[in-house]
Amino acid sequence: MKKIQISPSILSADFSQLGNEIKRLEEGGADMIHVDVMDGHFVPNLTIGPPVIKNLRNSTKLPFDVHLMISPVHKYIEDYSKAGADIITIHPEATDNLIDSINLIKKLNKKVGVSLNPNTKLDIIDKVLDKIDLVLIMSVFPGFGGQKFMPEVIEKIKSLKKLKEERKLNLDIEVDGGINFENNKIVIQAGANILVSGTTIFKENNGNIKKNIDFLKLV
Repeated sequence: MKKIQISPSILSADFSQLGNEIKRLEEGGADMIHVDVMDGHFVPNLTIGPPVIKNLRNSTKLPFDVHLMISPVHKYIEDYSKAGADIITIHPEATDNLIDSINLIKKLNKKVGVSLNPNTKLDIIDKVLDKIDLVLIMSVFPGFGGQKFMPEVIEKIKSLKKLKEERKLNLDIEVDGGINFENNKIVIQAGANILVSGTTIFKENNGNIKKNIDFLKLV
């Protein structure tokens, strides 16, 4: 089994202190930084764009795990690559041609992720699993932080893990949405090896980031 990694979401950080917040996450043992990009169109919220990511890039050497919740996504991929994304994750519904978008991300020498909303079936990525590095399974409908984990996605995680093993794929399974100390174990046991968490990391245990990250890795 792959090492459990934690990708804290800066959606729950103090946006007036983002550079310092990212440094705190690095000091607290984060494995990467999860950056949620929302356009107010594909999802009902607005967050940050390439200029902010570019400015934050100097705050840490940790990989930027950039989740693009924007549509149409294809024409913006290169902008986020240049801004400093290390992993670029897109939604199948946000591109006219998933293969073309995957190939573009690979051409830019970035890791490729594909994200599945709670109501998006695994079948939609069946033919691209051998071409990508990561599947991000959403355990809430994207758009806002602090939502409650949807336990029905556990079966999807288990099914993906089974496909991964059957096809001998070197694939990361990432889960995002309402991850906390009550559901982290079941998510890891189902097959996830990267957990995204915002509220729990920044708010629990009086904001003790290191303690919260360590707790999330416990199985």
